[in-house]
Amino acid sequence: MAETWGWPVAMHVDPIEKKPLNHFLPGTPVLSLGTLGCNLSCRFCQNWELSHPEGGAVPARKPVLPEEVARVAVQEGIPSVAATYNEPAVWAEYAMDIADACHERDLRMVAVTSGYFSEESRVEFFRKMDAANVDLKSFRDDFYRKLCGARLAPVLETLEAIRNETGCWLEVTTLLIPGENDSEQEIDELTAWVAEHLGEGTPLHFSAFHPDGEMRNLPPTPVETLQRARKQAKENGLRHVYVGNVRGEEDATATFCPDCGARLIDREGFAARKIAMDADGRCKTCGRMCEGVWK
Repeated sequence: MAETWGWPVAMHVDPIEKKPLNHFLPGTPVLSLGTLGCNLSCRFCQNWELSHPEGGAVPARKPVLPEEVARVAVQEGIPSVAATYNEPAVWAEYAMDIADACHERDLRMVAVTSGYFSEESRVEFFRKMDAANVDLKSFRDDFYRKLCGARLAPVLETLEAIRNETGCWLEVTTLLIPGENDSEQEIDELTAWVAEHLGEGTPLHFSAFHPDGEMRNLPPTPVETLQRARKQAKENGLRHVYVGNVRGEEDATATFCPDCGARLIDREGFAARKIAMDADGRCKTCGRMCEGVWK
């Protein structure tokens, strides 16, 4: 068991869209917490202080039990809890225990993760989760080796395991870094793989890079790159493709009905508002059920 069991060093209430999860209880808050550590060493990490702390010591205070986390969520009227901020794989036992405590109180549990799990652990972990957003950082093994100290194959295997062996709702995020993983060929291959292996209804988020970590020498991702990636993803059959970390792209953050094109959910920043979707996730215009977890 990880030394960080019971020691969240960050706990906040976020919008669920910030994870990002656009098709899981949209417009609701999520109680988000993280500990210390990571099993990757991404040079562009934005949470380096948590993922690679100096010394790595846990706080000298009373541990926060899983039941306490669930109790806080219930008291505040928050329907879900998220393992986020740092990699849940390195505090998997604590996250899974929190999930058990949440389920006892009719709450949901979410994981925001790189998906870098072993074959032995991934299914057990994600069967405890109700939703996950997995970072597919690149579709090139060289990228993972050079910039993340990891490999691509285990991430793809985790994604397929979530889809095929668990009931966990899945969304995928790719941070597009100029000159590193934003070529038309790579995006075409990545999006085609997601459509074929995870399903055309899987939401895919393209997120804009902003200089951070050890990669402050690179420029931010141009909006045109995000628009082109979204277009490629849709051409490869993906029905729900979003862009993030940029302003002025409301059409690329809204959810549309795949059949009739009705605007189902409007988003401005991290605020979401249902327009033409009923409580069950059905389009009010044509009756099509939209993929997701809506209530």
